[in-house]
Amino acid sequence: MTSSDTASVLPQDPRDDAPQFVLPLVVRVEKTAPPARTDALETAARAVLTLLSDERATAEDGEWARAVRDWQDARIRKVVRRARGAEWRKASALPGITVPGAAAEVRVFPPVPLDGWPKELVKLQVSGTDLDDPEPPAAPDAGRPVLWLNPALEMSAGKAMAQAGHGAQLAWWALDDAAREVWRKDGFALSVRTADPARWAELTAGGLPVVRDAGFTEIAPGSCTVVADHPGLRSGRTGL
Repeated sequence: MTSSDTASVLPQDPRDDAPQFVLPLVVRVEKTAPPARTDALETAARAVLTLLSDERATAEDGEWARAVRDWQDARIRKVVRRARGAEWRKASALPGITVPGAAAEVRVFPPVPLDGWPKELVKLQVSGTDLDDPEPPAAPDAGRPVLWLNPALEMSAGKAMAQAGHGAQLAWWALDDAAREVWRKDGFALSVRTADPARWAELTAGGLPVVRDAGFTEIAPGSCTVVADHPGLRSGRTGL
């Protein structure tokens, strides 16, 4: 089983007619030292932003630019898998970017066709990975972005990592170039936290980018999973 996710806006979307690509993410989960759940979620979100801002993806003639354009022309689908030991070493040898967290490591790869995964990644799984936080996460920094998770939804670690990546990407798209550069220079600092149930309705109605899941795995189509609360977007500017 893998965690396969798509950020969706409408049940019927013209992007479905385009060739479908997927952004692969692999989280390192060693048997004796798995990462904390929140650390893995935050690292996955920063990995997505790192790829989106990389010159190989942004330059007109960048080696990943065509793949990223094709992926973004369809749904922004992400698949999260786990690896350890030799599997991680093989995955790390493929073109991509490894992003470290406090203890987590996530490697993000340029998008690939939905049915065209590299052989080193295609057999990797997320099933059986149950990441926990040893201690409750600290309160987020109010001056930095927060990706708020829907408190009413139960999501596996892989599902939540993909959803956090969607939220970070929607925030990135909604920001102007100056705000993007400030975030990049700050190392894409962000927090991922579960929202207070009493505040969730306010967050989803506040004009911030909201991730609505396409419903391929775990949760119902159209479910609001993440609100991207970036300081640069709090004036009411909406996401995609």
